[in-house]
Parts: sequence; C-alpha cells; structure tokens
Amino acid sequence: MATRADTAHGKNVHMSSRQRPVLVYDGDCAFCTTCVRVLERIGSDAEIVAWQFTDLAELRITAEQATDAVQWVQTDGAVHSGHEAIAAVLNTAGGIWKIIGRMILLPGISWMAANVYRLVADNRSRLPGSTPACARSPVRDQRPGAHDLRNARASARARRGP
Repeated sequence: MATRADTAHGKNVHMSSRQRPVLVYDGDCAFCTTCVRVLERIGSDAEIVAWQFTDLAELRITAEQATDAVQWVQTDGAVHSGHEAIAAVLNTAGGIWKIIGRMILLPGISWMAANVYRLVADNRSRLPGSTPACARSPVRDQRPGAHDLRNARASARARRGP
C-alpha cells in the first residue's frame, strides 16, 4: 500500500495498491487451511493468503492480530477481524453466501457470531483436521485481557464450588 499527498486539498490520502481485498489466515493451522479451501471453492472475490507468506506491514496488521483471528483488509486499507472478516469474504462470493455474510452482521446475530468465532478459534486444535500448529501459541495467549478473563472465570468457578 502506498500513500500520496493530495495537493489539491492539502491532505494525505491513503491509496491502496491492491485491486482486491485480502483475507489473511494462519497457514500453519490445518483447520484454518481447510476452511480457506472451502472459501476458495465457493468463489470468493478476494486474495486469500497465509499470514506467514505475506507482508503484514504492507497490510497494516501485526503477527499478533493475524494469529489471533482471520483478518480482512479492504482495498481502502480498513481492517476487520474474526466474524466480521468471515462475513466480508462471504459477501464477495455472491449468491446465498452474500446473504449469509450480511446475516452474520445483523444486530442480535453479530454478537453471537463473534462468540462462536472466538469459541472455534480458541479450540481449533480440538477440531477435525487440526494439527499441533493449531494449538494456542504464546502470542495468542497474550491477547490483552485474555489472562485476566481466564483468572476471573477460574475465580468465579472457585467461588461457586464443585
């Protein structure tokens, strides 16, 4: 991606060098790779790349973001993660997939989709087709608040008792 100065307006305007949006996934995870193959078969109009084989700085995402969730980078540089990224890639496929992509973002469904995405992402090493690389990495476990949330849940269970 490149930037240029817009001399007519005296502003910096972000210009993308990409012609299509990009879905970035974890190429070391067999579960993620299997899901991407399904997205490719349904005919998504997006570039789909493993984060390990792309220039993350160019896409303006970090390795931490890429290992935590799939990332959708629009041609204008806007980034969406997790269930929003899945909805976006489905929107580019057209037909029923576009309808499903839009439904994922509906109020009332979006929060549920976000929670289901996180549940799957956090447990992908237990799903069919997973490999040891699907297990949570130290980077994933260092998400802001992740440790605090686990401690809060453990404390709540301890207070409830067996």
